[in-house]
Amino acid sequence: MDKQKIQQFGDELYEAMVKREAISPLTSRGEDISIDDAYHISLRMLERRQQAGARVIGKKIGVTSKAVMNMLNVHQPDFGYLTDDMVFNSGEVVPISDRLIAPRAEGEIAFILKKDLTGPGVTNADVLAATECVMPCFEIVDSRIQDWKIAIQDTIADNASCGLFVLGDNAVSPRDVDLVTCGMVVEKNGSIISTGAGAAALSSPVNCVAWLANTLGEFGISLKAGEVILSGSLVPLEPVKAGDTMRVDIGGIGSASVRFV
Repeated sequence: MDKQKIQQFGDELYEAMVKREAISPLTSRGEDISIDDAYHISLRMLERRQQAGARVIGKKIGVTSKAVMNMLNVHQPDFGYLTDDMVFNSGEVVPISDRLIAPRAEGEIAFILKKDLTGPGVTNADVLAATECVMPCFEIVDSRIQDWKIAIQDTIADNASCGLFVLGDNAVSPRDVDLVTCGMVVEKNGSIISTGAGAAALSSPVNCVAWLANTLGEFGISLKAGEVILSGSLVPLEPVKAGDTMRVDIGGIGSASVRFV
């Protein structure tokens, strides 16, 4: 795909985000879009966000669990960028009505790095050594593609369908919790709606972060000390609207709560 078309699609997605107006799937336009093209489109979208003042503070891994793969009919992981205008603290009100188009919430484990991770060759031991702490979080995903009708290229181009995220109050060392067996319980409006475990995300959230570091290494990009890494959902995506409240509890790590307006 030529650079002009990549820029056009990236600009379309950025404008869709700003205006909260979804666009038709890029893969429906008669263009041959490769995975590599899609990542370059996402970088153009990010460039527009940075020009508007946003600052990259981390990265997210998407489509890691079978539940999410089946819901979206996308069957391989992807990644996107987190910026400082996306983050909220547990208990805060999150203005999805003003910011997002078709939001869905998912419970995840966030990794906060204390050292850089540069692939290829990053192992799980490297990830644990580079992680300052893990925290419970919600990622509120969103799609600038109409009706979530996405192929893998569409979601990659659309910053891995990232919207906003909420970090919990508690942080623990990754060595003090079993990240494979730790259980997750998600509540919506006071009722339990889903449960999961660390193993739901590529068998371990640590595998997800190693995958990301090694995948980014192919693009000459490192995970940086101080960055937040969202390791992927352990439960199905849950549509949310103004007035909803949600809470996630993760055994051995803690909880996060959010109210949407």
